[in-house]
This record gives sequence, structure tokens and C-alpha cells, in this order.
Amino acid sequence: MFHKIILVGNLGRDPEMRFTPSGVAVTNLSVATNRTYTNNNGDQVKETLWFRVSVWGKQAEACQQYLSKGRQVLVEGILQGDESGNPRIFQRKDGSSGASFEVRADTVRFIGSRGEGGDMGEDSGPGSSPDQEEDLPF
Repeated sequence: MFHKIILVGNLGRDPEMRFTPSGVAVTNLSVATNRTYTNNNGDQVKETLWFRVSVWGKQAEACQQYLSKGRQVLVEGILQGDESGNPRIFQRKDGSSGASFEVRADTVRFIGSRGEGGDMGEDSGPGSSPDQEEDLPF
């Protein structure tokens, strides 16, 4: 059996990096994906799903260095559920319930320009354009 998930979305906050006891870098990303559709009543509905993404190794270090809140990314990886295979359920500040899906990333591609949605300047290093993959630091 095999499964793979591909997400294109924006970071909801700056990446958070930590290290395992053995020294491996792990960066956590919060990625929001949006879709708009028209329901049966003819109303446009905007739906946002949040994914918690873990990135490991050298790629984790590059994400910490080059990504920031609002930046658009493409993530390829596997969907991970809790012990029973379900998304993580949480309570929002307003008391409503939400669900967060977790993805272990195999690949993270930086898309959009560096100035889009983040506080980085235009063309400030590797990965500033999705068609320049050979320049990415991983």
C-alpha cells in the first residue's frame, strides 16, 4: 500500500525548528490551504484546512532559514493520523472545535516570490523562483 499527499498553501506562522536528542533538525510548519466553491444555494463558500507539517534534516534547516509567515509552499509527503488514524482535534480560543491534519514532508518547495506574504526581500537567496530548483539548498 502507498499514499502521498501534495499541498499548496501558505504558512500561517513562522517555521519553528528544534533538534532531536541525536542532533537531527526538525522544523514544524503550519500550512493553510484554501478552496472556494458555490454551494447548492448559490452562495460562495471559502473553506480553509490547516495542516501541521514536519520537515526533517537539511531540508528542515533550509525551511527555517528561508521561509516566513505568509510564504507559499508546495509540500509533498505522507498524511499521519493520531493513534486511531484520525486528525488531531483541538479547541479554538472562541470555544469552537477544529481539526488539524499532520503531514511528514518528503519535499518542500518554496513557491511565489520571496516578497510575497513574508518579510524577506525580493531575490534574497537560493530558491527565489520555483523554476530554479538547482539553486535550492537541499
